[in-house]
Amino acid sequence: MSKPTPVRLGKSLVVAIDGPSGSGKSSVSQEVARRLGLAYLDTGAMYRAVTWHCVNLGLDLDDAVAVEQATRSVELSLSTDPDADFVAVGGADVTAAIREPDVSTAVSAIATKLGARAELIRMQQQMISDAGHRMVVEGRDITTVVAPDAEVRLLLTASEEARMARRGMQLGGTQNSRQLSTQVLERDKKDSTVVNFHQAADGVVTVDSSDLDFEETVQAVLDAVHSIAD
Repeated sequence: MSKPTPVRLGKSLVVAIDGPSGSGKSSVSQEVARRLGLAYLDTGAMYRAVTWHCVNLGLDLDDAVAVEQATRSVELSLSTDPDADFVAVGGADVTAAIREPDVSTAVSAIATKLGARAELIRMQQQMISDAGHRMVVEGRDITTVVAPDAEVRLLLTASEEARMARRGMQLGGTQNSRQLSTQVLERDKKDSTVVNFHQAADGVVTVDSSDLDFEETVQAVLDAVHSIAD
């Protein structure tokens, strides 16, 4: 593995990446962070962890007050090392559990609760600060809400067909087309009621990976970072 090539040494460098499900945000952002020597934050994993927590508590996910209270009190630990994928809730390792279909199906119920979102955004902004404002942050409303002042703001998108295929590969072919549609398209539809992640806001650069492989997508993002931040 090649050594990281740091950019803007001694200065802040937040790379904010938004995009729909299956666009490659997580894997691409993680690799970009690795190559730039930056910390990495998967905000979607935070929503998934809170979802797992609420389900584990047996909460009614339609109860906004209960969900917000659970979000405020959850003991959440998340690795920001791009080489260490780890999520824990209350000391329990839930790294694999938060990717299970039942969590994927329920996560929009948490993501659309404004009180829970506000608390998670607060946590995310604190984590960016704790990383010395040198971090790749990816999710749904990073470029507009979580880190609107980021040095680099990108929208990573792809066609529905490409996103469905990628999510299917990510899950090892364990899901049928209906399940994939629920996890990708229907989740996006629900989440879009509280945040727009399909169109780039002013000043946000769009990277369309529909016809790009993984390495080409990573390079396209790196090129955008260098063109803006160098």
